Amino acid sequence: MSLPTDPYRPVPPLLPRAMVTRFPETPSQTGGPYVHIGLAPQQAGFDIFDNNFGNVLVTDETEGERIVLEGRVIDGTGTPVRDALLESWQANAHGRYAHPDDAQDKDLDPNFRGWGRTGGDFETGVFTIETIKPGAVTNPDGSVSAPHILLVIFARGINLGLHTRVYFEDEAELNADDPVLKGIEWEVRRNTLIASRSERDGRTVYTIDIRLQDTPDGGAETVFFDI
Repeated sequence: MSLPTDPYRPVPPLLPRAMVTRFPETPSQTGGPYVHIGLAPQQAGFDIFDNNFGNVLVTDETEGERIVLEGRVIDGTGTPVRDALLESWQANAHGRYAHPDDAQDKDLDPNFRGWGRTGGDFETGVFTIETIKPGAVTNPDGSVSAPHILLVIFARGINLGLHTRVYFEDEAELNADDPVLKGIEWEVRRNTLIASRSERDGRTVYTIDIRLQDTPDGGAETVFFDI
């Protein structure tokens, strides 16, 4: 069967309608329940790679203040999600990202990649990231973003990763002028992005719980961003 050469004439079907099979929609897939096996095999007990992207982002040569970020992913019943997996992305201590599109006139740190991956503890659900406190980032429009860490959360029942941010409670002045935080209308919602600081065993620890929904104990759902 030859096809018409006139671009304005409709092309006839290549198969008779009776021969066309109608296929059902492919079922949607979530990010679990075996997300660790593919993305964090070492944590799942499979030591198969020489180098694992893990939760320790620093070396002895990395510049900046060492911190530990810890927390839990909490579901709508208030229960920790023990098999959640998180990826982090942040600027270095000078406020510059290890990315070619970051054109800020700030120093790069060759000993800091800025990206990590961690999972929740299978018993408690607690995740930890050993990193440095990031510097403030100057945006292309001249505004300044307060020090923060970007997180993406993957877990069973979540079709797409959830994007959020973690800010620091001891950066109140910069937080007050942060363009993203200022764009959140309700203060109670902004507070879901603020990590509390404590000193523990000689280390600075920032703690935050990421709530997938409002919880029975009055905890507010964490702000997530459509990226």
